[in-house]
Amino acid sequence: MAHETRLEDLIGLEHTKLGFFKEVQIKIRELQESNLQLEQKQQQIQGILDGITDVMAVISPDFRIVSVNPVFFEIFRHDAPLGEYCYRVFREKNRPCTPCPMKDALRKNDVCRRMVIYSIDGQNRQFEITASPLRNAQGVLQRILLLKRDVTVEKEYQAKYYHAEKMATIGLLAAGVAHEINNPLTAISGFAEGLKRRIPKLEKRLSKSQADRNMLRDFQEYIQTIMSECDRCRDIVQNLLTFSPREKVSFSAIDLNALVVDILKILDNQLKKKLPKAICLDLGEPLPRPKGVAAELKQVVLNLVLNALYAIQEKGKITLRTYTEEDQWIVLSVEDTGCGIRQKDLDKLFEPFFTTKPVGKGIGIGLSTCYNIIRQHGGEIVVKSEYGEGSEFKVKFPKKM
Repeated sequence: MAHETRLEDLIGLEHTKLGFFKEVQIKIRELQESNLQLEQKQQQIQGILDGITDVMAVISPDFRIVSVNPVFFEIFRHDAPLGEYCYRVFREKNRPCTPCPMKDALRKNDVCRRMVIYSIDGQNRQFEITASPLRNAQGVLQRILLLKRDVTVEKEYQAKYYHAEKMATIGLLAAGVAHEINNPLTAISGFAEGLKRRIPKLEKRLSKSQADRNMLRDFQEYIQTIMSECDRCRDIVQNLLTFSPREKVSFSAIDLNALVVDILKILDNQLKKKLPKAICLDLGEPLPRPKGVAAELKQVVLNLVLNALYAIQEKGKITLRTYTEEDQWIVLSVEDTGCGIRQKDLDKLFEPFFTTKPVGKGIGIGLSTCYNIIRQHGGEIVVKSEYGEGSEFKVKFPKKM
């Protein structure tokens, strides 16, 4: 007997099909919503990654670069870093660096940090490096996330702050020492002056024999030496006082070009004897006039020129320039082709009593005095030097005070 299809069975089948398609539609909507949420999260994560201003790189355990963020290309300017060894890209070396934060992270299986200096576009830049292990779901280390933060400016500000603090402390000490030295120095100088005034009377009494005349000549020489050394001590004391807090002084507009010419006139005899063609002038006209104390700025220029003369050792050139920079600074540049300064000495150059000269050639307060004077004028001194090539000291005065 043939099976008879009932109406109820057909309705049930249709209900089943309709239910299936409805369920599929719900699943499709859920999948679309999940994809949308995933895309939004990816965009959010990408936005966060793009907002990071540090260099980011993922490194494989064999030190090959897997991926980098856009900031990498802004700083290191390497067109195709992927697949390259990190030490070749960052350091231009043929073997892993020593010490290496990634090696430490791999060995310790933990986050490692280190400060390094890279030479980029001819400038040394300081980076804080963080190497973090990246693990899979099973906790197995697969890659290293490398973060490089450029802290050059931050370190420079820190160094300037610490230097200012140190100079303030030295200033208080210098004021006390200068006061204590001035008192006996005044007495010594006064008694020497008194002896000098009495020499004419001694000449009448001690000029009978050659021995007396020789002794009198020795007295004159000794007294003159005492007075000269007293003057030298006063200069040292005066330099020490530049480190101490001073009373408010009135600044006036300074003709920087005329000041440079005046200094060269003071050194005219020395230059004619040793280096008649050593000085080259390139003075900007018209030049805005910085505000300051003329006597103090003369001391700065004189010190820088004398240092340059010492550096070239009678066989180089010194160039003095004045110009404006970035419409913000009035600049005096003293550049020489002398012996230059070692890299390790540059950071200590403006510290009191630090000198690269032999014993007896200087006590190391000239440049520190210059630094302090310029700082009190609201300016700064910038040094560039290559050992064996020469140096440039740029004294920068603000156009507006």
